[in-house]
Amino acid sequence: MSGTSPLRAWWARHPPAAGAAVMATGIVSVGLYLEGYEVLSLVFLAVACAAWLALAAQFLVRLVRQPQRWMSEAATPAALTAVAATAVLGTRFSALGWQTLAAALLASAAVLWAVLLTVAVRHRRRRMPGSVFLGTVATEALAVLAATLAKAESAAWLAHAALVLFWLGLVLYGFALARFDLRQVVEGAGDQWIACGALAISALAGARLIAADGPDLYLWNDDADGVLRTMTGALLVLDLAWYAVLLVAEIVRPRPGYDVRRWATVFPMGMTAAATSAVASTMDVPWLDVPGEVLLWIAVAAWLAAAVGTLTAAREAVRGTPPTPPRAGP
Repeated sequence: MSGTSPLRAWWARHPPAAGAAVMATGIVSVGLYLEGYEVLSLVFLAVACAAWLALAAQFLVRLVRQPQRWMSEAATPAALTAVAATAVLGTRFSALGWQTLAAALLASAAVLWAVLLTVAVRHRRRRMPGSVFLGTVATEALAVLAATLAKAESAAWLAHAALVLFWLGLVLYGFALARFDLRQVVEGAGDQWIACGALAISALAGARLIAADGPDLYLWNDDADGVLRTMTGALLVLDLAWYAVLLVAEIVRPRPGYDVRRWATVFPMGMTAAATSAVASTMDVPWLDVPGEVLLWIAVAAWLAAAVGTLTAAREAVRGTPPTPPRAGP
């Protein structure tokens, strides 16, 4: 890589799992918006957009110049972070009223999802790390954005498509759980938290589906609405249970040091906060407001820690200190 600056060389080594940084930043922006911190939310959105553009450029460069590497990376579940990151940004843009841009991001994410999920499923194996749950995360991210747009645009067909994606994501979670290596709970480098995040984004999708219904867009009868509410509540409870288990595991078995997969820890933390706030509002459970805000600031603290780790690694690259290559995981 002669003639390439140390910083560019460091950036070029980043694996697809780096997309979790956009996911994490985007969902923290959504969580801050839900709690009413509009200005801070927009700051996080700007950072997420910059990171998304940088990773999208890297994605295209590898596709054109390194097709073999692109195919190899596309075969890993971590590649699905591109789908989730794009959909999360679309959800935040929809909240800003930019529905055309949100719809364009939904279409782009859906195309990526169809390609990358098919490739990832073909390469599944037993005893996989937490990235195995990214199939659910990507699918539910599409459901969240589709349901959000359905409400904004009064589009019943989008809501029904989101409902299909919602249930498909839960099916994929079952398959992923069967292949998840439970030893990762105490040994994982960060992406074990996606087991929690996949349930959190499913709960958020359920909340958005419930919110999409209304007098102008009659979608669900009483029975269907009841099932959605029950499932959404159950998903949030399971998410919080996973959160507690993983947090205890982190305390019992600390894993210090920077790893790009730590962004996959921040995302579930932010998503759990957003899901808790959304369920509190949609299902009229006001006592969840306080836990939702507490979880949000925990996610912000985790984001800052991951950002410091990333900036430190970049600084070492600029200074010419051989940085520890970001690990992509097994």
